[in-house]
Parts: sequence; C-alpha cells; structure tokens
Amino acid sequence: MASTFSLILVIVCLVTGVIWCVDKLVWSKQRAAKIAVARAHGGAGLDEKTLAKVAPVPVWIEQTAGIFPVITLVLILRSFLFEPFQIPSGSMMPTLLVGDFILVEKFAYGLKDPVTNTKFLETGEPSRGDVVVFKYPLDTRVDYIKRVVGMPGDRVIYRNKQIMIRPKCEEQEGKTCPGFQKLDVTFDKRGEFSQMGIPLDRFTEQLGAVSHDTLRNPMMPDLVDRYYRQPGTYPDEWVVPEGHYFVMGDNRDNSTDSRFWGFVPEQNLVGKAVAIWISFEFERDESSWLPGWVPTGVRFNRIGGIE
Repeated sequence: MASTFSLILVIVCLVTGVIWCVDKLVWSKQRAAKIAVARAHGGAGLDEKTLAKVAPVPVWIEQTAGIFPVITLVLILRSFLFEPFQIPSGSMMPTLLVGDFILVEKFAYGLKDPVTNTKFLETGEPSRGDVVVFKYPLDTRVDYIKRVVGMPGDRVIYRNKQIMIRPKCEEQEGKTCPGFQKLDVTFDKRGEFSQMGIPLDRFTEQLGAVSHDTLRNPMMPDLVDRYYRQPGTYPDEWVVPEGHYFVMGDNRDNSTDSRFWGFVPEQNLVGKAVAIWISFEFERDESSWLPGWVPTGVRFNRIGGIE
C-alpha cells in the first residue's frame, strides 16, 4: 500500500492537472472569445488592461496553474528518483547516526506505481552489502533501514556474533557447492561508541564487495531465544526464500532485524540509501514543559556517500 503522503500527492496532482487541462482546452478559449467580442465592440479605445477585466482569470484557477507543475515535479522526484529519509534510531551505527538525513535512490530496484507500490519496470536488484530502506514486513506503514546480508537462496548463520553464509548453489554434475563462508572481519580499537556505559567493539567487515564498520556489545549475549524460528533449521540459522532478503543493522546488538522477525519481501523494498545530504547533532532539552531532542549543530563531516 502507498504511504498517506504519496496518496495525497497523487490526488492533488490529478485534481490540479484536470483543472489545468480544462482551463487550457475550454475555459481559456471562452475567456478569449469574450475578450474578442469586447474588442470588436469597443474599438481601439480599449487597452489590454481594460480587456483583461472583461474575462478575468479566477484566482483559484491561477493558483492551480502554479501548483500543478510543482506538485508534478515533487511526485516524479519522490516516486521515481530520490526520496529523503531521517535516521530515527542507532541500529545502523556507526554507518548512520541519529540525526542523519539520507537520500534513497528509488529507481535502484525497479520503478513502482506510487499508489499500489506495483513494480512496472525492472531496473536492478539489491546486492549483498547494500544499505536499503524497506517497508517493515510486520507493519508496512513503517519504514526500516538495514544492510542486506543474505540473498535469495542463501543459508545464513549468526552465531557468537559472527556471520556465516553459504551462498545459493545450483547442484550440477561435476560441480562442488561451497560450504559456509565466514565474513572477513578486522578489529578496530576505536571506542567512541558505547551502550549503557559499556564501550562497544568496532569491527571492519567485508560483506560482498562492500567494506563497512559494525559495532558489537561484548557484554550482550546473542538473544537466540528471541530469534525468528524457521522450520527445518537451527534457531540461529535461516534459509532465505526466493524473492526475499535477510537484513541486519550494523549495530548488531542494538538492532531489531531479520534475526527477530524474518525476511524482507522484494515488493517491500523502497530503495537504496546512497548519501547523507545533511546531519544534525541533537541533545535532549529538559528545560521546556515538553522535553525532547533539539538540534545543536550540523555535522558537515558526515555529508557524503554511504558505504
């Protein structure tokens, strides 16, 4: 289903478009006819300002003529090219921080009808390591952002904070299918992130062609008893169905992802996160009657592409 904002955009675009077309094809010609009659009867003594008062353009039509192209441009940009999103949580730290505003490439995984979310043109598909925005499978009104770990047909294991993947392999005569492959990780002693006062371990991880950083809480055990249970597999093992993806947050011990609720259907994909276009530093304001987070500055060093 389309988001409420997308639906409103489409409705406003249609309404203003119909009014604009009717005005161009019918009403403007009627006004021109009235002006022509007035000019014929009034002779050379009528100037253009006076003639314009004979058949003035209604204010609501004039405003529609200004709104229609703007709404159409916004609809095209937002539906088919790029859409801005705000990062609301720390599940993708250190790649993305709270306060980051990102651009999502909507055409990366196919063009979709903004009303029904039905794909009408294939343009590509996710690659392992992509940072993707998608509709949360348990509530499609909510947008989530995670990193693609498992591709369709993969067997994924997350055990002792280590990812192991056995890629899909078509059985062929004389061909040996690979076993599980541990992701290459390199420990980094930087300690700028913490959780509940506990310093987080930072690792550089190679996921497909993408090298990116992840965080682990050394004091947090794997919550295997809360994992999504797939019939026929171990509690910490999953086989990704065709047309689905297994996604995880880079902040591994502070992310609700495929380990806990399952797989992302292809039709839920919104697009690929490609850049941070602005980033704000926030701090909690307790001085007002309604405490909340307020921006305190711009993190210019975070503006740029996303790995």
